[in-house]
Amino acid sequence: MHKSDFLHQKPQLLMHKSHNSLNIQLLHTDFSELNDSWNYDNVFSPFSRIYLITKGEGWVWHSNKKYCLKPNHLYLIPKFTLSRYRCDQYLSQFYIHFLSEPDDKPEVFEAFSFQYEVEASPLDYELFDRLLKLNPEKNLKATNPKDYDNRSNLLSFNQPYETQNPQGFLESKGILLQLFSRFIVNSSPEKEKDIKLNHKIGSTVSHIHKNLKEKLTVEELAERVFLSPDYFSKCFMEVMGIRPIDYINNKRLERAQLLLTTTGKSMQEIAEEIGIPNLSYFSRLFKRKFGIPPARFRTQKWAI
Repeated sequence: MHKSDFLHQKPQLLMHKSHNSLNIQLLHTDFSELNDSWNYDNVFSPFSRIYLITKGEGWVWHSNKKYCLKPNHLYLIPKFTLSRYRCDQYLSQFYIHFLSEPDDKPEVFEAFSFQYEVEASPLDYELFDRLLKLNPEKNLKATNPKDYDNRSNLLSFNQPYETQNPQGFLESKGILLQLFSRFIVNSSPEKEKDIKLNHKIGSTVSHIHKNLKEKLTVEELAERVFLSPDYFSKCFMEVMGIRPIDYINNKRLERAQLLLTTTGKSMQEIAEEIGIPNLSYFSRLFKRKFGIPPARFRTQKWAI
């Protein structure tokens, strides 16, 4: 095969590989009625969301855009995107939370282009109704994203609960894939560059979350996505609104909060697990960000 023929076929191979390696796992699904208490900022989840709005109105902000939540519309909120959620009076919706973990690269959000709002069809309502009937125990137990987004046992949700038979598990997965596919679009050539750049940053964010314990440098992160360090830093700032190193430190300290409240690990163990092994430096950074030393934070959090 001529080299040019291989390059011409590469996007098709990329799509085929992504499709075959896509592994979607249902976490939560239910129907909910919301009021003005549905008001959250700085939500950054390791899983994605799909909403089907039935009544009322609200809005979600993510991917540098505000989406007004309207009845009879589907919405996709990708994982690892900084989001905000608002409802001023009343909003009713079906919701799905799901993990998308590829067995191999590329990740689905890197391989395809997405729209985040589509008009719902009668079939979408039927699919949600069926999904809820198949999964009556997968409703969300808490409403605040910070109470469930980064649970240390999140991956344990990957397995179907014991009372669900294999047929129901497979049917649920098929419904989830069908609903998720509604958002995939063919991007226009003029938008392809921006989309690929956003995917590069998204891939970087995912890498950071999975490797907080490791040494992470701007040079290494830029090399992963084939960008120069200066250009990578500029792009990261444009997409995330923060410098890469500051973002890494923030995520490490937030992980420390999680470990302080959910484990009995020592301060030194936590410092090493988040990639800041110098205990004194870890304590200084933690106090600078949260206004309280980590040891006192642990005591206060457990007293709540």
